[in-house]
Amino acid sequence: MPDSTITTQCAIAGGGPAGMMLGFLLARAGVDVVVLEKHADFFRDFRGDTVHPSTLELMYELGLLDEFLKVPHQKIEKLSAQIGDERIAMADLRYLPTHCKFIAMMPQWDFLNFLARHGKRYKTFDLRMNAEAQELIEENGRVVGLRAQMPDGALAIRADLVVGCDGRHSTVREKAGLKSDDYGAPMDVLWFRLARKAGDDTDAFGHAEAGKMLVMLDRGDYWQCAYVIPKDGIAEVKAKGLGAFRDSVVQMSPFLADRVGELKSWDDIKLLSVAVDRLQKWWRPGLLCIGDAAHAMSPIGGVGINMAVQDAVAAANRLAAPLKAGKVTDDDLRAIQERRTLPVRFTQWLQLTIQKRLISRALASQQRPKPPLLFKLFEIFPFLRRIPARLLAIGIRPEHVHTPDASAVL
Repeated sequence: MPDSTITTQCAIAGGGPAGMMLGFLLARAGVDVVVLEKHADFFRDFRGDTVHPSTLELMYELGLLDEFLKVPHQKIEKLSAQIGDERIAMADLRYLPTHCKFIAMMPQWDFLNFLARHGKRYKTFDLRMNAEAQELIEENGRVVGLRAQMPDGALAIRADLVVGCDGRHSTVREKAGLKSDDYGAPMDVLWFRLARKAGDDTDAFGHAEAGKMLVMLDRGDYWQCAYVIPKDGIAEVKAKGLGAFRDSVVQMSPFLADRVGELKSWDDIKLLSVAVDRLQKWWRPGLLCIGDAAHAMSPIGGVGINMAVQDAVAAANRLAAPLKAGKVTDDDLRAIQERRTLPVRFTQWLQLTIQKRLISRALASQQRPKPPLLFKLFEIFPFLRRIPARLLAIGIRPEHVHTPDASAVL
């Protein structure tokens, strides 16, 4: 039996981008909300750090943009790629119809701490760290709360609505018995960082060669690197030795030769197992899943954070008033899935197409790749670079904040 019990209007499992944004927006609208984060802080290395213009636009709508941009970050206005021996300009964000015409590279823990700090301004916001959701509480076929493990014992939270925002390995999703469709991925990613020096190219940079790919993101004083390998290929990479891996990185980006020695052991290189999936049904009576708990995204384009935030805004827009009135219905939960399915499906389709037609072929090829005709058109007609920029940075059917700022500020 739980050591203690509390009651709230909305209990959110997971303090990632979806959970923190939803908790903040609901509290801002006057809803009593408890957010559970299983770790003691938000610091986790190699989490997604790409804050897209769609998310920055939401910060503007919330009146927080100026303060948000004071958080240390780097700006990406253009994206380029080297395919074989040809360098291609891929996307130009400088013409977007948004207040910020760039991607902000910001550590995810800074982003989450920013949301937490503003959430705590509202008396209805209750963030509990070291709190891991473990079980759902159900009555008569409806989810009516959850049980969490806290440092000082178990806690039962009774809630009008439980929202699973606990990532691609969601406990909430598993306990609810929600089924997902797995769309597969031909790749995994090895994440590591290397020092960036003055004079290095600062454009976000991807390089594809026969059998390998490397993406490098400017993080100010270091490069965040993503080395793409075939799915489940980590054992083969390690079998060749760390020296061979360093040599392969230098072959892709020769200017790293004087710093690749910073990779002193395999502990400096983290494996991201790539998955793309989507729940068939995102909800049950009394429960909703959003973000990675509802749809794991490929790292292509760095859209994961932003899709999760968009889910949270759509959920808050629909749920704030019903939660305050104590009248959340199945129709409300169904409507959120219906609204978010189109942008999620389109984005995953685009990612899967890139995986199949570009990444799979590059990883399997023994010949030096050449840019597809479409990519060459970006060089011939620069205005075409605005199309991938818009799809990446804004997506389709972007969400806007419609919830009021109704809570009393402490």
